[in-house]
Amino acid sequence: MAQVDTLDLIVLVAILVGSIAYFTKGTYWGIQKDPYATSNGTANGAKAGKTRDILEKLEETGKNCVIFYGSQTGTAEDYASRLAKEGSQRFGLKTMVADLEDYDYENLDKFPEDKVAFFVLATYGEGEPTDNAVEFYQFITGDEFSFESGSSADDKPLSSLKYVTFGLGNNTYEHYNAMVRQVDAALTKLGAKRIGSAGEGDDGAGTMEEDFLAWKEPMWEELAKVMGLEEREAVYEPVFSVTEDDSLSPEDENVYLGEPTQGHLQGSGNGPFSAHNPYIAPIAESRELFTVKDRNCLHMEIDVSGSNLTYETGDHIAVWPTNAGSEVDRFLKVFGLEEKRHSVIAIKGLDVTAKVPIPTPTTYDAAVRYYMEICAPVSRQFVSSLAAFAPDEEAKAELVRLGGDKDYFQEKVSSQCFNIAQALESITSKSFSSVPFSFLIEGINKLQPRYYSISSSSVVQKDKISITAVVESVRIPGATHIVKGVTTNYLLALKQKQNGDPEPDPYGLTYSINGPRNKYDGIHVPVHVRHSNFKLPSDPSKPIIMIGPGTGVAPFRGFIQERAALAARGEKVGTTILFYGCRNRNEDFLYKDEWKTYEDQLGDSLKIITAFSRETEKKVYVQHKLRENAALVNDLLTQKANFYVCGDAANMAREVNIVLGQIIAEHRGLTPEKGEEIVKQMRSNGTYQEDVWS
Repeated sequence: MAQVDTLDLIVLVAILVGSIAYFTKGTYWGIQKDPYATSNGTANGAKAGKTRDILEKLEETGKNCVIFYGSQTGTAEDYASRLAKEGSQRFGLKTMVADLEDYDYENLDKFPEDKVAFFVLATYGEGEPTDNAVEFYQFITGDEFSFESGSSADDKPLSSLKYVTFGLGNNTYEHYNAMVRQVDAALTKLGAKRIGSAGEGDDGAGTMEEDFLAWKEPMWEELAKVMGLEEREAVYEPVFSVTEDDSLSPEDENVYLGEPTQGHLQGSGNGPFSAHNPYIAPIAESRELFTVKDRNCLHMEIDVSGSNLTYETGDHIAVWPTNAGSEVDRFLKVFGLEEKRHSVIAIKGLDVTAKVPIPTPTTYDAAVRYYMEICAPVSRQFVSSLAAFAPDEEAKAELVRLGGDKDYFQEKVSSQCFNIAQALESITSKSFSSVPFSFLIEGINKLQPRYYSISSSSVVQKDKISITAVVESVRIPGATHIVKGVTTNYLLALKQKQNGDPEPDPYGLTYSINGPRNKYDGIHVPVHVRHSNFKLPSDPSKPIIMIGPGTGVAPFRGFIQERAALAARGEKVGTTILFYGCRNRNEDFLYKDEWKTYEDQLGDSLKIITAFSRETEKKVYVQHKLRENAALVNDLLTQKANFYVCGDAANMAREVNIVLGQIIAEHRGLTPEKGEEIVKQMRSNGTYQEDVWS
């Protein structure tokens, strides 16, 4: 008998372990993707269950409605939760919310006719699925089908599936709401029957919430008709139980005081670091980039050495923020929780499919400070739902009016950019102490990481990630308050402490800079890296054209930094053009001195073309400079240059897109329509890339 040596044995065991892990989806190992999963079973739903079979899950939990979500920033997940709650309370549906990546889809062809599936799908970037929806999207839109019945698309394998769809998109992107449109088309092609219209919300126009509210009412009517449902008076039924635990104190080691995961709570904070498990990174350096006192732009160097976090030039870094102390205090006061802010609470799902969104046990203060998106603009539906808990009839009547009149709501709440506590303060000075904390957990999103284009090159500084961020501080016309960006003001506070800045924030924002249990002492910030398709060409000799006004220049600093390093190594670097714009060259010209250094290193191959909008009577922007240099741009495009745009999607990026089409048409003797068509082709083949936001 042949002997098996040690290396062979190790390889065989590794293959066996890997096979089991793959085919069981990790269930034998207790693997949990949920960052809040604890030994107390606080992660519910599929993540804590033993099946990836949605039909089995529906059967064992007695549900007749599943609401799947594809979400990148939490909004689609929030809408899915709201639909689940409304379907249950108004129509008696037995609903569950499901993360698309938690289930397999081969048996959707056996979906029972007496049940319904919702798909709430955000479109990410240029028509792409969100991270948690990639596998579902590829499965349902692919040419090869592997349903359990073995059916082909022509057999209409999903003829028993009834479904509802709502998409979250942004009309400033070319592929507006591509996810919901393509999934809807694929489901229809496979024989599924949509109930109601395929809803579409538009973040670009700022109408997402109103689009959602306008879509769901006729949808519910149609669904009730198809499924024989009867509407009833909606009465609040908690999804979670929240109980105060007097046996625990905030000092107890198993109480979450802001730690993002169980590993961080237990003191390990080990990797791998990801969107579910941030790295508490030291800030190696921070400085101010603007020279004016009333505006701030930060440059920060985040040290990721020793974390095994890697990035490529053009990627994004996510910062996990902390809410400002003044807003935490306001929220606790408005909801009558000020006196018991440090009481320990345990949160538990009242339904086996309910996923607890924040760690438990925790305290009211920690929940509001670290885990809840308390500073977000408030929705009309949420304001309306608070009427049942109003402290008096006058406040109740005002909440009902705000909830029912979108124009009045726009005037009193939306136009002021109020968060929920500010909105309630504007109605009455009385406390909303009768609002159950479970209601607030259900109605307010989890505090989400914010993403920033990395402004450094991984070739030049692989262990340090640069961030370039304007600190958001906007005075609303006619308002008495200033709207402060959650994350950028947190970063400003970190910069001020690191540099010993003498002037505190004039608006009274304070932060728990040292983090939970002082674990962030020494100026640290929780981060993770998100990979992007916004990339330099693999051949450095290929020319590139970059459009990046303001902080849109961030990734292009990394691009130019990298090309300068490659040139220093003796590699041939192609023509590198940057169109950069700001208000005034002496106030907010980002990296002004650095560009001179790069010009010395790259010589004639680097050309920086500037637009200073406030230096002339008529404002000049990057799109105007693009047109002024039309011949150069067209010449580089004929040399197969890559074209990049980073910055504001609603105005700048749209204008640049139009101008580029015009330049191509005019310089090549083509019709305007043909110029537009060529720009679309550039987008499709990846030679026109955008990293934009609204």
